[in-house]
Amino acid sequence: MMAGPPSRRGRGRRAPMAEINVTPLVDVMLVLLIIFMVTAPLLVTGVPVRLPENRANALDQDQKPTVVSIDASGVVYIDDEPVEDTALPDRLADLKAKMAPDTQLFLRADGGLDYERVMLVMGELNRAGLDRVALVSSAQTDGVSAGSASGR
Repeated sequence: MMAGPPSRRGRGRRAPMAEINVTPLVDVMLVLLIIFMVTAPLLVTGVPVRLPENRANALDQDQKPTVVSIDASGVVYIDDEPVEDTALPDRLADLKAKMAPDTQLFLRADGGLDYERVMLVMGELNRAGLDRVALVSSAQTDGVSAGSASGR
């Protein structure tokens, strides 16, 4: 048998691959999903505070409120930024100047704190003219009520 002339098509060139390998794409997407699932809960609350429980109803909120937090060691935070006790009156006065008159302030305090420490911070809030303060608590563990705040 006699072979015909060599074909240009088959020599040295490969046919283009018509398939896309999506496995690396799926792997990257799953890793990103896991990263976001792990970091998302950390973005919700900046200051770890064990809130006391109560049965009050949750307040309706249209805008993001300013939050004053007191952690278990007694450190005061304004929107996740620590504030020293000596600088607290000035920071609260600045906060009052920037806020609208009907804006509500949320106070979050650790449940294990002394009553006196919470009342000292509330006194500074009052002295600064911030009298629309809501005390934030977590939901009761028996499932009777959702998380809440009680305020003026």
